[in-house]
Amino acid sequence: MKRWLMLILALAFLLFLTACGNESAEDPPTESDGATEQEPEDDGDDLPQLGDETDEESSEEILMLTVEMMDSDGNAIGTAELSGEEAGVMVALEVEGLEEGMHGIHFHETGMCEAPDFESAGGHFNPTDAMHGIDNPDGPHAGDLPNIEVSDDGTASQEFTAENVTLAIGEENSLLKEGGTALVIHAGEDDQMTDPSGDSGDRIACGVVTGES
Repeated sequence: MKRWLMLILALAFLLFLTACGNESAEDPPTESDGATEQEPEDDGDDLPQLGDETDEESSEEILMLTVEMMDSDGNAIGTAELSGEEAGVMVALEVEGLEEGMHGIHFHETGMCEAPDFESAGGHFNPTDAMHGIDNPDGPHAGDLPNIEVSDDGTASQEFTAENVTLAIGEENSLLKEGGTALVIHAGEDDQMTDPSGDSGDRIACGVVTGES
């Protein structure tokens, strides 16, 4: 009887040791044991890259500006209102103190009006290297304009469209190019043919054309 009892106890002890060994075996790691899912590598495709954005050149257009006109003594004699239109630039001229008769008027290439001769304004605004004169088959300059008529009281009130220029900044024929341009009135009538200024004589009035306030 004792032998059977000893055998049962020994068998029970062996089963207990086997069960303990199985519980002590390590389970494979899981996410709950602290393992984290590896983040995918960022290859940088979603990041903005230098040069991805293209600068679109837009021609900013000033719709209207006022040109202050002065005579060879540096006195203010009126204004020219410039308005951007589809057909070009509308010029509304209001001046006084000039001699009666027909006078040539042009946009010149440099935005400087140094009295008394206004030579600082340079030649006519002529980005296409054309010949002078609205009636010239090889013209006109972009800055060529129709003559104005001054009445016997020395005033001129006239509107006309400059079809070969624009107020759009960045365009080749823009009056608002770097350094600006100038509006110049001459002593005599422009014959609209003779290069470089239609034999229109001395410069007697000038105003700077610029988009700067």
